[in-house]
Amino acid sequence: MSDDSRELGVELGDLSGKLKDHEYPASQDELLEAYGDEELELAGETTTLEELIEPLNEDEYRTYGEVEQAIMNMVGDEAIGRKNYSDRTPPAPGEDRQDEGAPGQEGQRNQESF
Repeated sequence: MSDDSRELGVELGDLSGKLKDHEYPASQDELLEAYGDEELELAGETTTLEELIEPLNEDEYRTYGEVEQAIMNMVGDEAIGRKNYSDRTPPAPGEDRQDEGAPGQEGQRNQESF
């Protein structure tokens, strides 16, 4: 799959092109009938378009951008991969990290950043 179909940890694959080429405005029912079974990859896991956007109960999407935004809004933590990953250890001044996530993160909060 091309890099053009991956955004923010979500791999749209062929679905990206299909949704871009679709004629808008389009109802949610129309999109789900045409592409609801299409799979999206989220950091090694898969879900379908229907599983993501059906709960939104939108009447209509005016553009591909609106559909893409709905997808991005509905993906959970599974799309981001490793939580709290940073190439900086300890946290930078002013950076507030969640306590859950990265192994070995405990005890780093009081370390001085250089």
